Amino acid sequence: MTGFTVALVLVVAAAGLLRWRRPAWYWLVFGVALATLRVLVRYGSVMDACGLTVPPARWRLALARATNRPMPESRPSRILRLRPTRTGLVLRLKLRPGQDAFDIAAASDRLRHSFSMYGVTSRELRSGVIEVRMTGYDVLKRVQMPAATETRPMRVPVALRQDGSVNYRDYRAIPHALTLGATESGKSVYQRNLVAGLAPMDVALVGIDCKQGVELFPLGRRFSALADNPDTAAELLDALVGRMADVYQLIRAQQRITVDVPDAEIAADIWDLPDGLRPTPVVVLVDEVAELALYASKEEEKRRDRIITALVRLAQLGRAAGIYLEICGQRLGSELGKGITMLRAQLTGRTAHRVNDETSANMAFGDISPDAVLAAIQIPAEMRGIAIAGDSSGGWHRIRAPHTSLRQAVNLCNRHADRTPDLPELAPFRPAISGPAAAPVPSAKPSPATA
Repeated sequence: MTGFTVALVLVVAAAGLLRWRRPAWYWLVFGVALATLRVLVRYGSVMDACGLTVPPARWRLALARATNRPMPESRPSRILRLRPTRTGLVLRLKLRPGQDAFDIAAASDRLRHSFSMYGVTSRELRSGVIEVRMTGYDVLKRVQMPAATETRPMRVPVALRQDGSVNYRDYRAIPHALTLGATESGKSVYQRNLVAGLAPMDVALVGIDCKQGVELFPLGRRFSALADNPDTAAELLDALVGRMADVYQLIRAQQRITVDVPDAEIAADIWDLPDGLRPTPVVVLVDEVAELALYASKEEEKRRDRIITALVRLAQLGRAAGIYLEICGQRLGSELGKGITMLRAQLTGRTAHRVNDETSANMAFGDISPDAVLAAIQIPAEMRGIAIAGDSSGGWHRIRAPHTSLRQAVNLCNRHADRTPDLPELAPFRPAISGPAAAPVPSAKPSPATA
């Protein structure tokens, strides 16, 4: 056996081992070059076989007849750019006249088989330009978030999408969200990633955990307020509604609507205020919303109505005041009583992990996309952490959050405990944490400017 043969065998064995044990490494070392070559060589024939070509223009046909040349073939979409990524390939295509973005989307499964890729998705960037994302391996099997993400204030990377891109939770774009999931579906890990992403930011975290605080109280050093029972939750939500009213008064006092101020500088929410006057934004995490809506007596029913009314008010009016809701639960349905469907309608972002019944998936995505409902009920029980994320625009993605243990989340919250703002309205609900802790950052409450 020659030295070249031995080297070839070792390379093939190394490639096979990497593909089995480290698919991401295999893709970067071998897969990306092979896939790029495969796409460029097969592109014309594959697009023709998938019906993604258009007949030649009439003037081309006339020119071919006049010059007695062979008739030109049908033309596929033109490749504007082919860009390798850490998870696959990204093609930017220019559609020919007569083609439609839906044609590419409908043929995505055929393209996946033809190009021997793991997954293919497409989206329209602008009129006539389509982006086709191809993944070379199952990126959700072992989630590895990229080292560099497009993080900015109130925008948190929480999971990885099936097409290899990062799924962000952007509170300024989607202020309120609903997260559903059965027991052991990975909902708690998703919530920990959310808290871990918010911990280094200048934001106040408020938690309501009616499971006696077992999920959120270990993270208490980074929380400005916590409630572990419905009675305390009702008082905490009333305090948040009061804070919301105070913030609106501040915004009105600082709107600057006199005739000598340009329209672009008029304040309509806290993000239009100067940095020195802007109140601290607040993210409210409700761990199990059903516990707030259940009641067994007349007194508990009054408390329940008070809680749901406060949540609906915060969902309807809280965005401009910098108060954002993260509602989590195993189920959110009309059987929980009046006001629940009104609350759900205000929760623009939707995330559903594995659910126990189709009705739960319908509550999350029934008003968004039937395909998302079908995808949610097909999540297997052994794939913990897999979820479907969508919003009111109708778009949805299959995602998975990286595994974060409770100890990792606690350590990160403790590291950033000095960023916990001390809000006067929420001081009675500040969790009592034993042991030394970093001093809280005072939240200055600016006095409204006089007219």
